[in-house]
Amino acid sequence: MWGGGWKRYFFPAFWLVYLGQAASGVGKHSNGAGAAIGYAIVIAFAALYLVALPMAWSGHVRSFWLLYCGAFVLTAAELFYAHADALVFCVYIAVLTVASRKSWALAMVVVLTVITALLPRLVKSWGGAIAWDAGLSVLLVSLAMFGFFKIIYSNVALTAARAEVARLAAENERSRIARDLHDLLGQSLTTITVKAGLARRLAERGETERAFNEISEVEQLSRRTLGDVRAAVSAHRDVTLAGELATAREVLRAAGIISELPGSVAETDPLLSDLFGWVVREGVTNAVRHSRAEHVRITLGRNFVEIFDDGRGGVPGAGNGISGLRERTEAAGGTLTVTGGLTGFRVRAEVLNPQPAPAVHDCAPGAAPQALRTT
Repeated sequence: MWGGGWKRYFFPAFWLVYLGQAASGVGKHSNGAGAAIGYAIVIAFAALYLVALPMAWSGHVRSFWLLYCGAFVLTAAELFYAHADALVFCVYIAVLTVASRKSWALAMVVVLTVITALLPRLVKSWGGAIAWDAGLSVLLVSLAMFGFFKIIYSNVALTAARAEVARLAAENERSRIARDLHDLLGQSLTTITVKAGLARRLAERGETERAFNEISEVEQLSRRTLGDVRAAVSAHRDVTLAGELATAREVLRAAGIISELPGSVAETDPLLSDLFGWVVREGVTNAVRHSRAEHVRITLGRNFVEIFDDGRGGVPGAGNGISGLRERTEAAGGTLTVTGGLTGFRVRAEVLNPQPAPAVHDCAPGAAPQALRTT
């Protein structure tokens, strides 16, 4: 609570100065071997208190209560050597009681207060008067330490909460990077593979000029992908619906798939450009990579986007690609519908009440990114 190592004992040790009253009582009421035992008990009590107090909040419950009981035993033993001055131990026992945070702590503090005040009255040789000042000291110190410990425990809880927030923020950032890299590299690497294959076939047929153009586009795409990866890691990646539609047209052309794409994005809500761009990117990548489709149709509306291919279908929801899209869509207040069968595969995202995108990305699944579907 007050630091680690020796620092945890510094603050409690400072207040042990009041044990000097017990040591003074030993000097007044004992001598010889009795005095030596009395002083040894004072030292033992001080050591016990220093060890027990940090245990009250460190989780060593069994050890704490053993020492707590030991404090009563030492107090009772010291009464024979320091008489009423030994009751100063009750102040420290009261502090340990408050630190334990038990429901009966207040009752125990009252008992210690009463014992400290009335015991000198009951033992005639100790003066025969009620020690109001000593009893009041136990009560006031207990109340003061109650407030002090409340502040300390609140600070400990706040520190733990901040550490948990930091951990969750780091975990969310790792998940965001994993999801964005999956979404970015999935399409880009697929496009590079398709275009490189097309360039090889063109070169084999002797169409070197077209092959050269395709390879040049592969180079440009590789450079752009590298920039996208760097932007994704630094959270500055911007995906737009218009840009993804233009990329989709080129990818589908290179893959030899007939495309039916909207000519404009003007009808779509601008707040959904980012989300629908991701849906188009993932859906087209999926169609090129897995579907063996001959035709892909993308349909846009004010609040929805739909990608359909006439390929061999697949298992809807398999892989983390669909999980990432669903999380993005749900974060925007919408729904993602995925259907597949023997004659095609359909992905539809719909958001009825678009909201501005949050500044912080949501958490994606922690597993390694996979394809949108498996076949």
